[in-house]
Amino acid sequence: MHNKINKLTLAVTLASAVIASGQAAASGFQVREQSAKALGNAMAGAAAGAEDVSYMTFNPAAIGNVEGTQIAGGISYVDANFELTDASASPAGVPVSYDRGGSREGGEEAWVPSFAFKTRLNERFDLGLAISAPYGLSTKYDKEWIGRYHAVETELETIDIQPTLNYRATDRLNLAVGLRAQYADATLSNAIDLGAVGANPNNTNPLPPTAIGNADGMAEVTGDDWGYGYTLGALFQATERTRLGISYRSEVELTLDGDVDYSSDNPVGQQVLAGAQASGQLQDGGGKADITTPANLNLGIYHQLTDRLALMANAEWTEWSSFEELTVEFENGPPDTSTTTENWDDTWAFSVGANYQLNRQWLLRAGLGIDESPVPDSEHRTPRVPDADRRWATLGATWMPTSNLGVTAGYMHVFGDDGDIDQSGTKPENANRGNLSGTYEVDANVFALSMDYRF
Repeated sequence: MHNKINKLTLAVTLASAVIASGQAAASGFQVREQSAKALGNAMAGAAAGAEDVSYMTFNPAAIGNVEGTQIAGGISYVDANFELTDASASPAGVPVSYDRGGSREGGEEAWVPSFAFKTRLNERFDLGLAISAPYGLSTKYDKEWIGRYHAVETELETIDIQPTLNYRATDRLNLAVGLRAQYADATLSNAIDLGAVGANPNNTNPLPPTAIGNADGMAEVTGDDWGYGYTLGALFQATERTRLGISYRSEVELTLDGDVDYSSDNPVGQQVLAGAQASGQLQDGGGKADITTPANLNLGIYHQLTDRLALMANAEWTEWSSFEELTVEFENGPPDTSTTTENWDDTWAFSVGANYQLNRQWLLRAGLGIDESPVPDSEHRTPRVPDADRRWATLGATWMPTSNLGVTAGYMHVFGDDGDIDQSGTKPENANRGNLSGTYEVDANVFALSMDYRF
């Protein structure tokens, strides 16, 4: 087994984790829970719903459908659950099991805040500002779990700040453009098999083979950066009862500067770590990785079928194929760079929804959706993103105690398909992690609450 573990390995892990910090409610690492109203309809009104200013995060032209000045704020609670079943793991080419009895559940809870504001400048122009968290979530496994050398903890937090300008081209057509300033911050950790490092015959003080998998260390990596992009949108009132929407959100390029910290609370691991650091390995330092959050396109229709019942549908395309490979630079070479191939696929998500006006104060919501996974096969599925195709079912309600104030609650349950994982230790990036295989079972519950007020 090849046991050289260096900053390149950890830098690759950093960037891979940031790209792959997915969550069970949306494919890849996307977060769609930016509006309780949209969530209550399974995102079916994302492009054409335009019910309040919060829809600006999906289609910037939505603010043209909102009269006067409005403010909205919300929070979503995501409870993602995923567990690796029928799991096996071992060093590459070595008949040793990495199973130490730790929990194989890696789901984490997360809060997703959002804020939006708009005001009308004049008869033709509206100005808006949205703050959202469009990507990322936390995953965390037990430190003793069977896949600990592939992942223990991953956390990605993003903030999008989106100032928006809308232009009323005609009484029926709104056109909008927005700037996106995106901040990303990532923290991740994984175990290091220091027992395998010490058992290497080339080591000056080799450990017995039984040390493999029994003298762990930990590596924690952090990184952050700002990136910039744009969003475009159009909203067209085709008839008095039918509205069409289209929006595009550009990719955002980020360069994450990362810091690496190594540690061990195992006496044998501490001995090996000290020796490795004395020989120039496993030194605290840093790495840098270029990543891109993907572009996406929303197409939607909203139709007021009767005075009480409205129907809507949405199709969302996400350009995950932009994540073809990952090039990493690290501070202390050689080598200076390394490239890892990922080969994610573009995806589509489809949803339908309905609103029913029960009375003047209460509007009921429901929706269904399906979402494709960008992960092409079991060889590219990882513990950091145990992603698979999924389906949504949602319910929601809006209460309007006054004509200016709205309070909305929404609930989504995500049914994820089982996803096989087959990480081979023969892959270069897994040389120090070994083999990992099994089947992931995934589901999630999402609760959203928001409030909007018109001045």
